[in-house]
Amino acid sequence: MTTEHLDVLIVGAGLSGIGAACHLERERPGTSYALFESRAALGGTWDLFRYPGIRSDSDMFTLGYSFRPWQEPESIADGPAIRRYLEETAREHGVTERIRYHHRVVQAEWSGDDARWTVTAERTDTGATVTLTCRWLQVCSGYYRYDQGFRPEFPGEERFGGQLVHPQHWPEGLDLTGKGVVVIGSGATAVTLVPNLAEQAAHVTMLQRTPSYVMSLPGRDALAQKLRARLPERTAYSVVRWKNVLTSTALYQLSRRRPALVRSLLRRLTQKQLPGFDVDTHFNPPYDPWDQRLCLVPDGDLFRALRRGTASIVTDRIAGFTEDGIELASGERLAADVVVTATGLNLLPVGGMRIVVDGEPVELPERVSYKGMMLSGVPNFAMVIGYTNASWTLKADLVNRYVCRLLDHLDEHGYASATPVAPPEGGDAPFLDLAAGYVQRGLAGLPQQGRRAPWRLHQNYLRDVAMMRRGPLEDEGMTFQPRVPAAADRVVA
Repeated sequence: MTTEHLDVLIVGAGLSGIGAACHLERERPGTSYALFESRAALGGTWDLFRYPGIRSDSDMFTLGYSFRPWQEPESIADGPAIRRYLEETAREHGVTERIRYHHRVVQAEWSGDDARWTVTAERTDTGATVTLTCRWLQVCSGYYRYDQGFRPEFPGEERFGGQLVHPQHWPEGLDLTGKGVVVIGSGATAVTLVPNLAEQAAHVTMLQRTPSYVMSLPGRDALAQKLRARLPERTAYSVVRWKNVLTSTALYQLSRRRPALVRSLLRRLTQKQLPGFDVDTHFNPPYDPWDQRLCLVPDGDLFRALRRGTASIVTDRIAGFTEDGIELASGERLAADVVVTATGLNLLPVGGMRIVVDGEPVELPERVSYKGMMLSGVPNFAMVIGYTNASWTLKADLVNRYVCRLLDHLDEHGYASATPVAPPEGGDAPFLDLAAGYVQRGLAGLPQQGRRAPWRLHQNYLRDVAMMRRGPLEDEGMTFQPRVPAAADRVVA
């Protein structure tokens, strides 16, 4: 049997993978490719998470693709709306029929002699093994585990007579009417869940060990509403997209350079939302703004629930579970019928696949990343990891367009492969510069960064646009290997 061969194999049919396929369709028509998706539906994060109120924590003018305007009125969109957007985008660009569901990649092995990857996948529905070869391997599976969220064990939890729920595995049809709910956590998931659960439950308590910075953002973009009535759709979308990019970049840069000023600003905004509330206890983190990701709440829905009294916040540590709730280190007890453990994610780089280059296994921590998208010593391979301080798609779009540029470059110059090299001084900087728990727990399994470009991920869209869209493809961090003629074409002396 002849093994199927593709120009490009994309791993994952979520936000990044659909975007990668669309860019191939738009910029390299005729490229043979497929998307392997381990689940039964496209959407990735936006299909997996089904907890109440699931939404983006970035505006859709930047979380949406650069080539397809976001048309809904809400700037902060819920999960179903984002899924529809992805499904429509895939269908419009002819990507839907290229997706092969229930295909989980377990190994990719590069042969320098053949200049191709041999990829092995398991069918998650039948258990069968599938093998194909490809010229370029693009991993768009994100960086966290889809089958398992982070869930610490709590003392005495086996005694709890109520229901324990993790947001990553929300039970279908869970009825909270009239029940007391405790949500453990203070990140994006917790601040999303609390106001939504409060609409149904008798009362919701957000139990946090450490506060987060929380800022209200309008659910609808006023400028977008005005421009849509006056300008062509794509023009209005581009203007609002750049407005939001510049605004978020300015806030991040100000946070890093003048953290005390931004802390004071966020405190004043929170006090305005919650007059008379103990802001210094519950919204005053011990770290600087953007050491961890800033939590955004549309139209202040969390603050509104707190003002109404349908929700409350407790900042304390858990001493242990009781039969009917949680006992805190302070001695206070929280009664609960349902406890939601919004305690975070587990990282799983490159989807957990095994990577081998010319017989040598690739250990990610021993590699240095190149432009935040490739690995030293690994040819014709890219991974899409979005920004931690801005919309994921901003970075994904840059990487996916860069791959198209690089493939064009290989074709134009007759190269078989492109292989990054590590900087002479090596790499010792963490791949992700964020103090969030899920990042810190998983850093040991990620590649390193260098201290300078092109081995340094800037976490700055404006700088990355210049480097990724207009910067040279041939630089000190990249090597190119010429094509070797096939045996039948070689001249024998």
